[in-house]
Amino acid sequence: MQQLAETIHVIVWGPWTMMIFLATGIWFTVKSGGFQFFGFSQWWRETIGSIWEEEPLQGDRENEGMADSGITPFQAACTGLAATIGTGNIVGVATALTAGGPGALFWMWVSAFMGMMTAYAETALGQKYRYRKQDGHWMCGPMVYMERGVGSRCMGIFYAGLALLSSLGMGSMVQSNSMSTTLNFSAGIRPGTSAVLITILTALVILGGIGRISRVTEKLMPVSAGIYVAFSVMVLFFCRESIWPVLQTVFSEAFTAEAAGGGVGGFLLSRSVRYGMSRGVFSNEAGLGSMAVLHGAAENTTPEKQGMWAMFEVFFDTIVICSLTGLVILCVCHRVGSVPAALDGARLTAWCFSRCLGALGERLVSGAMTVFAFATIIAWYYLGRQTASYLGTRIFGREIWMGWYPVLYLAAVFAGCICRLDVVWMVSDVWNGLMAWPNLAALWILSRQIPFCQRENHIDKNVKRKYHTT
Repeated sequence: MQQLAETIHVIVWGPWTMMIFLATGIWFTVKSGGFQFFGFSQWWRETIGSIWEEEPLQGDRENEGMADSGITPFQAACTGLAATIGTGNIVGVATALTAGGPGALFWMWVSAFMGMMTAYAETALGQKYRYRKQDGHWMCGPMVYMERGVGSRCMGIFYAGLALLSSLGMGSMVQSNSMSTTLNFSAGIRPGTSAVLITILTALVILGGIGRISRVTEKLMPVSAGIYVAFSVMVLFFCRESIWPVLQTVFSEAFTAEAAGGGVGGFLLSRSVRYGMSRGVFSNEAGLGSMAVLHGAAENTTPEKQGMWAMFEVFFDTIVICSLTGLVILCVCHRVGSVPAALDGARLTAWCFSRCLGALGERLVSGAMTVFAFATIIAWYYLGRQTASYLGTRIFGREIWMGWYPVLYLAAVFAGCICRLDVVWMVSDVWNGLMAWPNLAALWILSRQIPFCQRENHIDKNVKRKYHTT
């Protein structure tokens, strides 16, 4: 079974997949005039720069009394960050550097900068084609613009099915397993005890709907991410003499390995590209379509504004968080000179932090792993719930799965804490990769309908355009 899963994984995440991701990002970068670069001041001002100006949620005047049907743009962004900032920012970065070398960090940056425009495109399309269901809640995501934009309901059903499976695998089981393993290693808490605690905490949040999920992520993500950034900067300060040599190594191994080493160098270069870009996609999810779902409930906004928030999420997830993790690992290893061979993944990251901060550094990584994984669990529940709702109405004509999906999701969280997930991790990664194929195809087909921002053209916050079908 595991050998079959590995074979399928290689096929799904082969070099052609990475090239499609990269080509899509380049295409939207060209169409937008390099907006992620030349429009930096604008999208920064319209996102993180606007949080102190944001008005309280007023809701949709046509749907008074439905307070839980929508959330603020900032809450939507925090929910999106909760889904993207997870184990990939710690385990994924360490794995990429171990397998692909320092040059992998450069290709993570390439993946992020190109992925910013892919994230913009899918999120803006999601907003453009979203609609309200009979209960007043928004339905939004790639399955919607595949059905209403591309005109293919089968394509939407295929995507929704993959997203639903991913929510039960990568979104719940894999994340809860990371939490359980971390709590057992750092605090000595048995997996069975962790399973009960994590499942109860998850239930308390997700059963409150998107309103409670967004309120929790709104408070959880800025604080936890801020602490992680602060301690990472502290470690880099201790290793400041190593920063420039490390950066030189990152660029030299990303570009010159093939020329310097012939065939062997070409192999190393391909590994740097593959691991750097694949871990970048795993971390920020640009191209998978999940951001379009998670931003669907944002009220009092525009497709352009939500697209810029998606850009910020990719930027913060990979260019900030992943880069800090990667630089901490590389700088500490450069300073120390030798690393225990048995260290990889989260253990390597924890070891690097502990070399500068002692036991506090190890506890920091453990705490960050736990918080980030929990945030991912609650965010992916909403994504899975949306796709389950879509599948129910399109296949059976009604939302027949809404009663059992929370139970199934919580069961997956519980099982993830106490089971070995080698095959589940790999199969879930395959589902994630397969999600990208119909989504990227839809983005290319609908590329002319994407409302790209005009640089230096400030968007009026008082203009609330609605994109929904009644």
